[in-house]
Formats: sequence, C-alpha cells, structure tokens
Amino acid sequence: MSGPGLPPVVIVPGLRDHVADHWQTILAERLAAAGRDVRTVPPLTSDQLDCEARVSALEQVVAQIPGPPVLVAHSAGVMITVHWALRTRRLVHGALLATPPDFDTPMPEGYPTPEVLRQNGWTPTPRYALPFPSIVAVSDDDPLAHPKRVAELAEAWGCSVVGLGPVGHLNPASGYGLWPQAEELVRALDLG
Repeated sequence: MSGPGLPPVVIVPGLRDHVADHWQTILAERLAAAGRDVRTVPPLTSDQLDCEARVSALEQVVAQIPGPPVLVAHSAGVMITVHWALRTRRLVHGALLATPPDFDTPMPEGYPTPEVLRQNGWTPTPRYALPFPSIVAVSDDDPLAHPKRVAELAEAWGCSVVGLGPVGHLNPASGYGLWPQAEELVRALDLG
C-alpha cells in the first residue's frame, strides 16, 4: 500500500493521545514507511477533556492536507470525528471508526463520569448520518461499550459494521499493538 495516488491518512487518537505501542501508532509508522502521507492529531497541552478543543485540533490537521483524507479514529477519537463531522465543511474520503465508547452510559472506574463528559461537550452523542463512507469496527467484549449500543450508533451514523470478535477495547491493555486488519480496512476505504 504505497502512497502515490492514495488519500492522506489522519490518525485520530482517543483521550490517552499518542501511545507508542498502540495499533494506531504502528499503523501510522507502517503506512508512512510505505510512502503514504500520514498525519496524527497532536495531544492537547491543556483542557484534555474538552471535546471542542479536540474537534478544533482535528480541523487544524485536516486543513493542512491536500485533498480528502481517510480518518483512522479509535475510542474517543471516534467521538471527536463524529462531533467534527457535524461542524466541518471539509471533504473526507472515508473513516475507520474503531471501538467507539458509549459515553451515554457510565463507564468503568478510572474513566470520566457521564457528568464530566456532558460538562466537557461529549454528550449527548451525535446520531446522524456521516457525510462520508465509514466503517465501525466493533468488539464483542469492549468494557467501554456494549456491542448492541455500538451497532445502534453505527446505524445512526450510516456506517458499515465489521465485527472483530472478543478484542476488548482494541488497545495495548487488551493485547493490541499490531492490528493487521486496520491496514485491510484502510485499503477498503481507499478503494471506496
């Protein structure tokens, strides 16, 4: 999957931002090594839970790209992408939306509460058809979202759904580093 002629890729991390052994980081390195234009939304220096600040950061990255990108979002990065799609006028080639959390229900201890998420602009979760082709990758045993809730979001967003089986939250804590299927799904979005 070499770069010439392919849309740029924008990596949209979740609330934990850039993590060296995360599949998004590995994917970005692999795509860039193959000659692909890859950009990552940088971490915020303050207001890390501010949804609007994260949406603005995504807008700034996409504004610097020549042509519509493929977005690769994980976890809260999916929610950033969905909120951003409501506001932007920029074209998008497609989006891979991996294991979105269910911010409308309480999450496990250690994660923001529904009240904190609401105060920071994350909820209610937008439920409208995205204006670009999208694939939602859903885990059977994600501790941050029941698969039925993710399927409901995917339907509201007008996305196709790819079941991943029991992969937890598809993060290093769940054993994902390298996630080869990500490249296959990006390739599917490249082809439209």
